[in-house]
Amino acid sequence: MALVDGGGLVYDGRTPLEVSPGAIGLRQSDAVFQHVRNTPGLIEAALRIARQRGLRIAAVGASAWPRRTEGSYMPVFLTGSGFGRAMSASLGAPYIEVSHQEGHIAAASWSSDLGIARRGGFLALHLSGGTTELLAVHDRTSVELLGGTEDLNAGQFVDRVGVRLGIPFPAGPGLELLAAGGELGAVRLPVAVARDRGRGSLGISLSGPCSAAMRELDAGRRPADVALGVLECIGRSVAALCVDGLRATGLCEVLASGGVASNSVIREVMRDEVTCMVPRSSLHFAAPEHSRDNAVGAALLALMTHVDD
Repeated sequence: MALVDGGGLVYDGRTPLEVSPGAIGLRQSDAVFQHVRNTPGLIEAALRIARQRGLRIAAVGASAWPRRTEGSYMPVFLTGSGFGRAMSASLGAPYIEVSHQEGHIAAASWSSDLGIARRGGFLALHLSGGTTELLAVHDRTSVELLGGTEDLNAGQFVDRVGVRLGIPFPAGPGLELLAAGGELGAVRLPVAVARDRGRGSLGISLSGPCSAAMRELDAGRRPADVALGVLECIGRSVAALCVDGLRATGLCEVLASGGVASNSVIREVMRDEVTCMVPRSSLHFAAPEHSRDNAVGAALLALMTHVDD
């Protein structure tokens, strides 16, 4: 739950979902239950701060779907949109639906040097447990999918290797910490990038590199070397995807968001690879705390839509 006004971020509250030890995710029914249980406390905290600051709620925004495309649906989004509609009705404020994808891009833009006021003309790379995709952003609600994973998401790759190594889910922070003790180049995993095959899309495959990482562990490779190899592989894979996207569109800027994009190793590899291959390009990264799932983007989009209206 987030609260923003013309001066910026007023409140940013989060309650992480609980995952059983050794598991690599949650069933939708379990996630829905936790959202229903956790959201009222976050709403109460946000409204309490609004009252203390003397703020009037002008609009309520919520992520209603994963993407703004036909058929995009996950049950967990019913909880956020349901609470949003109820808040809107009780507060007498308009209700504004956005997509999870749009929220990530907005929060990333706002927290990076790209800026929330930028209306379009850039690529957005969204990396998370459930998403690995490259988008062309034309304006705040006009987003074109250029390509992405053809099998495993970047976050799933990280989590599968991390859980195999005994790292709690989500494994991103733990794998990054482990990778700090790895030897650069000791484990070199394959990168599979599919250029435009005449169907207007670009793609990467991460299932093969994940299998290769598991084989390295089976062979007795140092866990720290494998961890570093995994993060380097993801960085090189998504960098290649971005390079193809920049060349295909003629755009110059890339914005990276999503929890996986907050990883320092992946960011460093991306900077080196993309700027080397496309010297005219520039990369922008969301602040780490606004790369992961958050409500800031939905609040910002609700505020901007309300002001425009």
